[in-house]
Amino acid sequence: MSSLNISEGMVSTFLLIGIPGLEHIHIWISIPICLMYITAVLGNCTILFIIKTEPSLHEPMYYFLSMLAFSDMGLSFSSLPTMLRIFLFNYPAISLNACFTQEFFIHGFTDMESSVLLIMSFDRFLAICYPLRYSSILTSTRVTQLGLVLAVKSILLVLPLPFILNRLIYCKKRLLSHSYCLHQDVMKLSCSDNRINFIYGFFVALCMMSDLVFIVISYIFILKTVMSIASHGERLKALNTCISHICAVLIFYVPIITLAAMHRFAKHKSPLAMIIIADVFLMVPPLMNPIVYCVKTRQIREKVLGRLKFK
Repeated sequence: MSSLNISEGMVSTFLLIGIPGLEHIHIWISIPICLMYITAVLGNCTILFIIKTEPSLHEPMYYFLSMLAFSDMGLSFSSLPTMLRIFLFNYPAISLNACFTQEFFIHGFTDMESSVLLIMSFDRFLAICYPLRYSSILTSTRVTQLGLVLAVKSILLVLPLPFILNRLIYCKKRLLSHSYCLHQDVMKLSCSDNRINFIYGFFVALCMMSDLVFIVISYIFILKTVMSIASHGERLKALNTCISHICAVLIFYVPIITLAAMHRFAKHKSPLAMIIIADVFLMVPPLMNPIVYCVKTRQIREKVLGRLKFK
């Protein structure tokens, strides 16, 4: 009888959330959201096109940048369907399988972007600390191998997530906390034992935070090398090659760390603030990374402006 009651109470769909209290203007909020998505896709497509068609940009640094653009586009396309359904069509329902699929892609591309940022820091480390060995270490073959390893690692790391979510029982509670599906958000709706989900989700988060730790270590060595350069102008020139990457790291990790800190330490956390930060986490990096690299990287900027026929 108890199993019959559970089966009767099991949910078949989840409900995503837009911005609480502003449901009446969701249609207007959808306009800047659509513009941000369009700009992000066009910007990243431009980066990929420029790098592919310009032989002078066929170097490890720009190959890694194309990987970053690819992961940014993956993040955009992973969250786009549910965001538009909520804000444009006021349709918050999503099936369980669709939700599990979305969280797989979101977590997969998030981990891929984190890994790419780590490899880009290693690229800057080699270029500044070991400039004479740079081209011999980062050959085109090794860059391709690194890209494949990153993709396989991200897929294998998050592949168990939808399966361990699917084994849970969901009853009564249907309302999620964001405009898209995340593993830690979905597992909280379960009315069965979710300890395995918690442990594995923590392991995935730990892997991504370890990327940040190694990025920081890379920049400690970079700063140590730069400070040993006698010429002030050469110091600035060396550091200037890292500014774009530092901006990309801050744009990606600051919302993640802020959201995690609010979950962990905030006593009176604002649901509205957490929703906005969570949306920023998926929408802003794909939007800002192409802009940052076009503005701060002279080679990219010149090629883009040249294609646009500007002088």
